[in-house]
Amino acid sequence: MRNHYGRSLSGRVLAALGALCVFGAAHRAIAATVCVNQSGSSGCQTTIGKAIATAASGDTIQVAAGTYKETVTIKTPVSLIGAGSGSTIIDATGLANGIVIDGTGINAFGNVVVSGFTVENANQQGILVENASNVTIWGNQVLNNDRALTTSATGQASCPGLPSALQSGENFDCGEGVNLTGVDHSVVSNNVIQNNSGGILLSDDIGPTFGNLVSGNLVSNNLEECGITLASHSGKGVYNNTVTGNQVSNNGTKLGFTGAGVGLFAPGPGDKTYGNLILNNTLTGNGHPGVTIHNHAAPPGAPSVDLNDNVIIGNTIANNAADTEDAVTPGTTGINIFSNAPITGTVISQNTINQEELGVVFNAPGGQVSAALNNFFTSVGIQNLGSGTITGTQNWWGCTGGPNTQGCALSRGAGITSAPFLTAAFNNGQLPAAPSSVTPPPPSGSGVTIVITGPGGATSSTNTFQVFSNFVTLDASKSTSSNTGPLTYSWAIAPGSPTGGGIVGANTATPTFQLTSPQTYQYILTVTDATGAKATATVTVQYI
Repeated sequence: MRNHYGRSLSGRVLAALGALCVFGAAHRAIAATVCVNQSGSSGCQTTIGKAIATAASGDTIQVAAGTYKETVTIKTPVSLIGAGSGSTIIDATGLANGIVIDGTGINAFGNVVVSGFTVENANQQGILVENASNVTIWGNQVLNNDRALTTSATGQASCPGLPSALQSGENFDCGEGVNLTGVDHSVVSNNVIQNNSGGILLSDDIGPTFGNLVSGNLVSNNLEECGITLASHSGKGVYNNTVTGNQVSNNGTKLGFTGAGVGLFAPGPGDKTYGNLILNNTLTGNGHPGVTIHNHAAPPGAPSVDLNDNVIIGNTIANNAADTEDAVTPGTTGINIFSNAPITGTVISQNTINQEELGVVFNAPGGQVSAALNNFFTSVGIQNLGSGTITGTQNWWGCTGGPNTQGCALSRGAGITSAPFLTAAFNNGQLPAAPSSVTPPPPSGSGVTIVITGPGGATSSTNTFQVFSNFVTLDASKSTSSNTGPLTYSWAIAPGSPTGGGIVGANTATPTFQLTSPQTYQYILTVTDATGAKATATVTVQYI
């Protein structure tokens, strides 16, 4: 069946008379709230679709709790707000999509908000956004969509009923949970996206997709495809997008399918996926490497491929699978870059890669990758399988001796520069002292008091917390100082602690810790007040 990788895996009534026309027009310029509930009480509409049909640009549609069995199509700039994703459900069983935000044929369409819904059971996409700008999708659950996806006896995937404009790119996955195509400067944030064919897709099937933010989402158990995909299918381009702070796990693991944590794909001639930023995500247990960058065809004389200038920074990557077929890697892999065309401008920095056999793999006929300030807790830190070059200096290879010494990760292949290397693990919260500077003592009588609470508001005199989930958030926001002014926070993995405990929000009062396996983890919290006075505390997290 063919997938993003490019592989064969196959209205309104106006009542106004005379002078009242002026008053009415001025009055309607103020945005209104249109309500929806299932009984139609209090003058509300009984379906979301009816409410949208009566709404004007800038209106808010407030939807009461309940289950609404409909496809919601939005062609007007409105805010669609549910009573909460746990109680306000758009059930698209037997329908193509759950929500469609469609700017096709509308000049400069945008300024739409969707929040507070569960969107489920669509035959195709849970939420589809096309030809739009400045759309915000946040605080939703997108579950169990792509129901029309079928697999033939020969392993060929297809999606009956998919619009022709999407067939070439999405016929193998029905468009995934959330699909942005021909979309710019939009936000997909703090959603739960689970049990679809794939999670979040940014594609160019309909038009270029650029300048978007995908942040703070939980994307898991989307078993046929990647957690987050940036894929060019038409050559219009997927570029300058940011993917940050997402938790992406257990995607693409179904037998006969494969999917990375985050995939960046320009599979064939003329395809363009470039200048994207993959930042501070936690990528674990996916069916392909944590981050994959793929091209599979670039014949001489064909339109050029652009997979250049993608940046991968500050991610925690663990327990993902190997790549396969033409992009095969010789073991489980954190980051794999494979192309039949040269790739330049790739930056890989400040990532922690563990519980993988290989950290970074590069396989292209030319080009250059810069990989610096990464922590490799792997058998092989960097492997070059092609003719390009890798600048791999200033990395931590797991021990003080550097690459290819006893106890350290290996460097394999030609064209890799690995020296000088780090002699301790990289910590992005550590700053050097200014030359010849002396730090003054804190003001007399000042002091910082650290207070830490665990899940459910639990407290501990020893700052020890037992947890039963591999994701845990701690809260130090109740810490105080005898001096006025704000406090700053810095969390770091304690020396000797298992390195799999990645931190999301290490410079905030409420970080989230990703725990890779049941064991004991320790972290060091430093709290500093506006005068420079500081205190530290050791925090123990027992994952049982």
